Amino acid sequence: MQPPRITSTLLRARSRPAFHCLRRIQPLRQIQPLRYVSVEPVVSSPSAVPWKTPHSITAWPPEPLIPPPKDGEVLMERRPNRELPPVPPLISPQILRTFPLFLLAMAASIFAFFNYQKQESSVVTSTLYALRTNPAVRAALGDEIYFASKYPWIRGEINQVHGRIDIRFWVKGTRQQGEVRLWCKRRGRGGYFVTKEWSLRVEGGEVLQLYDPEGNAIDPFMEPMGE
Repeated sequence: MQPPRITSTLLRARSRPAFHCLRRIQPLRQIQPLRYVSVEPVVSSPSAVPWKTPHSITAWPPEPLIPPPKDGEVLMERRPNRELPPVPPLISPQILRTFPLFLLAMAASIFAFFNYQKQESSVVTSTLYALRTNPAVRAALGDEIYFASKYPWIRGEINQVHGRIDIRFWVKGTRQQGEVRLWCKRRGRGGYFVTKEWSLRVEGGEVLQLYDPEGNAIDPFMEPMGE
């Protein structure tokens, strides 16, 4: 008996190439909306530390703070839990205590400077020379007329720029002391100084008027003393 012919059947079957890479992919199932929604609040588990830092994770609870170092204390180690030192004031108490003394010293220095400037001015030196060469002054005060003290105080104003001179100071001789006053004012801009008062008041109260309005004052160069 001859075997059945399978070759013709296989030949009649159409060949279908198997392209697995082009196989149709089934569509994904649509996500159904949730029918039941929970309204209860989500409670998270309590954290072990209130904040997340490297130090807080390794050490909790925090260590107590160490007081800041005192003045002059040397720190041998650095600690993260050391308190900060207090903020120093803007002006130290030592400066506040010594500042009034500084102001007094500066004021005294300024007054001494301006007084020395008036003492060495040409107005004062010329006035002293005129007193030494005046016979009435030499008769009242004596010889060796000079300032009454080692540190004389020249009161008043010497302002040659604005034409005002009004000074007072004490002088002494071999007999007694007296106060000299010189008051001059300039006539106009660029004019000459006019003497308003030039007097000497001795200790007894007597006032000698040394200014001669007529200009008849004694010139020591024209009539030297001692002849």
